[in-house]
Amino acid sequence: MSNAIEQRLTVIRERIHAACERSRRDPAGVTLVGVSKTFPASSVAAAWAAGLRDFGENRVQEGVAKAAALERAGVSPTWHLVGHLQRNKAKDAVRCFAILHSVDSERLLEAIEAVASSPVRVCLEVNVAAEETKFGVAPADAGRLVRFARSLSNVQLDGLMTVAPRAANPGDVRPVFRTLRELAAEHGLQTLSMGMSEDFEVAVEEGSTHVRIGRAIFGERA
Repeated sequence: MSNAIEQRLTVIRERIHAACERSRRDPAGVTLVGVSKTFPASSVAAAWAAGLRDFGENRVQEGVAKAAALERAGVSPTWHLVGHLQRNKAKDAVRCFAILHSVDSERLLEAIEAVASSPVRVCLEVNVAAEETKFGVAPADAGRLVRFARSLSNVQLDGLMTVAPRAANPGDVRPVFRTLRELAAEHGLQTLSMGMSEDFEVAVEEGSTHVRIGRAIFGERA
């Protein structure tokens, strides 16, 4: 397992580097987040041994348990919450995760503000493609949420996040990533959390700073 993960990571890093070259970017500006949801702590440890330092989880409870198990083993990654966050899980999320990628409402921001003792890094999720099955605010409402986040003392607004629609041709979702980049620039935000296993190269070409990759690192989920 560890050899397979190491080999996949090598290929992904090469693809990120090539995408950066095509778009005249410094690869150091792209953080690779290994999305380890449903995979055991041993898979995270294998990726850690291969040099990966940032990991993402979709569910707070799974992330908390995995982080505790790995800490006992001497593995202390930077944890990213990349899935939808419920308000009643805000306290545990703030305690476990270094950055929350999927904040999508004023009420959730208020919950984070209430339980945090110091500024929490967040990205606001924007549903650029207006998919009914996806979370996130509409692009037209992003400005209001940005202003509200900036008014809070225990919220550090890093940037924006989106999940692009699945497409047979990754290039088809380029407009989604471009729209998020333009929206972030409009509000002076630097972090762009966009791009997954199917489309991360296009996302990097469009300015992504955080690509969230699971299957291409850890393999198919059961």
